[in-house]
Amino acid sequence: MLNLKPKYKTLLKQTPQKVISYLIVLSFWQTACNLGWINTTLLPSPVNVFHTLFQLVVTGSILGDIFTSLSRVSIGFILASLIGITIGFVVSTSERCKNYVSPIIEILRPIPPVAFVPISILWFGIGNGPSYFLVCFGAFFPIFTNTFFGILSVNPIHKNAALCLGARRKLLIFDVILPAAMPYIMAGLKTGLGVAWFCVIVAELVGAQSGLGYMIQLNRLTLQSEKVIAGMITIGIIGYFMNRIMTIIQKKLVPWSTKAF
Repeated sequence: MLNLKPKYKTLLKQTPQKVISYLIVLSFWQTACNLGWINTTLLPSPVNVFHTLFQLVVTGSILGDIFTSLSRVSIGFILASLIGITIGFVVSTSERCKNYVSPIIEILRPIPPVAFVPISILWFGIGNGPSYFLVCFGAFFPIFTNTFFGILSVNPIHKNAALCLGARRKLLIFDVILPAAMPYIMAGLKTGLGVAWFCVIVAELVGAQSGLGYMIQLNRLTLQSEKVIAGMITIGIIGYFMNRIMTIIQKKLVPWSTKAF
């Protein structure tokens, strides 16, 4: 009998449950289409959708849009991460900076990224610019907020103990403060990644001539619903795997934190 590690045993137990949940949804969807409960012009059956998705992948017609959207999300998300973590750290450790920055943050945070679509097109034109801007703007706030509160939540006893042992500022930051705040930061990054995908699709729907959002909009205009849903499923699959990568990174960086999903 194979002697599997506990984490692999847990994975083997969870996998059938996840597969069953997908099968239940797909079965109900297919049955509803077969029985005529759903207008298949508006919502094609899963068989037609996945056949269309397979054809799009095999012919390569969707691959360019996938790469374009991925690059926009990646660049905007990286910028948001660098800016959000940096400003979050500075504001949480400096009362003066907090007094200057907080009013601006509190004014901008309630504004949904969608509201910036018209002005971003005006500023950057049609293309990559609006997507980079909206992704960076949207993903910034969850990353900043989690970094800010994560650093504030660091136990002062830990910082004082490090200082008593002679830790200098650099050591205090990288060996005490950031590791203690990392669970919060990782949660902010995962949330920001989801917001990034939302923002890039919105930007591509109205302000781009390539990408998955543009592909969805183009096929909507020609009533090719199976391609619209195939594009949506593609976004979900990519987002799922990007979230899994973030979870793996989280488990490596903060193995002591609560179980990630």
